[in-house]
Amino acid sequence: MDTLFGDAAQRLFAQAYSTEVLYAIEHGASADAAWQAVEDSGFLDALLPEDANGAGLRLADIVPLAQSAGWHAVGAPVIQTLLARVWLHHAGQQPPSGPIALAPFQVHATASGIQAHAVSAARVAQWVLAATTEGVRLLPIAQADVTPSGGHGSLDADLHWPSAVLSDSPLLNVADVSLADLAAVTYAGLIAGALERILALTIDYANQRTQFGKPIGRFQAVQQQISVLAEQVWAVRTAAQLAYQSPDWRPAPLLAALGKARASAAVTRAADIAHAVHGAIGVTAEYELQYGTRRLREWRRAAGGEAYWNARIGADALSSPMTTLDYVRQHLFAVIE
Repeated sequence: MDTLFGDAAQRLFAQAYSTEVLYAIEHGASADAAWQAVEDSGFLDALLPEDANGAGLRLADIVPLAQSAGWHAVGAPVIQTLLARVWLHHAGQQPPSGPIALAPFQVHATASGIQAHAVSAARVAQWVLAATTEGVRLLPIAQADVTPSGGHGSLDADLHWPSAVLSDSPLLNVADVSLADLAAVTYAGLIAGALERILALTIDYANQRTQFGKPIGRFQAVQQQISVLAEQVWAVRTAAQLAYQSPDWRPAPLLAALGKARASAAVTRAADIAHAVHGAIGVTAEYELQYGTRRLREWRRAAGGEAYWNARIGADALSSPMTTLDYVRQHLFAVIE
């Protein structure tokens, strides 16, 4: 996050989505003012081509933005909207204003309409880009029945649209770019940023909290736990950077799978260590840690956990005639210039 792009994103999210704002939104306050700050920043059009009033950036260029959103535990679908806008543009659909959530899985068509389960950030979105068996549809949340889902402070929801809505939501498609891949890179970047934040909070707390006359960070057992946490954080950061490698805005499917699998796999252990070091203060509403760890656990399962993405990589590897070493070198660690 040491680039000018990342620094600008950090300032934006620190102001628009402070801890006080996050608390208010989770307790039912309007998220419009915070979202308007994101709209005004121009970040949401970063991947659109210049002839569509965008910045024409590559996917790799927005890594600092995704990590910054994760660092600040932003529950709004900022990265999802950024990727949805460029996807819609290439599908021939004018991207709408407002936040767009992604629903790559658990979308079912019934006689009465479309049901989407556990849509991440749906309660603070205006649209959902949903993958159905027939194709992808852009659906307005204002015309859906919304049922909150998830745990404490979750912004996820189950959604149901009546069949009448479908006539105004044509089927869309972009060749070789699935919503699942867009979601995978989204959450890989968000998880990487959130993990860096909880590591920073844990180190600061361990250096300030004293026991037996010295900071707990000087005790070998605590140092060992923080070392394990740091290993997880930097492994995920590397995996996320690989996930965003692309010559344009399109994710590479295998790299997206790798990034999401490694990021999701780190969440449980990393969050548990952070809370173990912090003790009881880590779960209090006044302290920042629980915002990050709650988001991490949601993002871990959003768009499929590590088991799903590891299975996709494994199936592709088994179908390849290459040796395991050649497959890993050429497909999972190929850095695109």
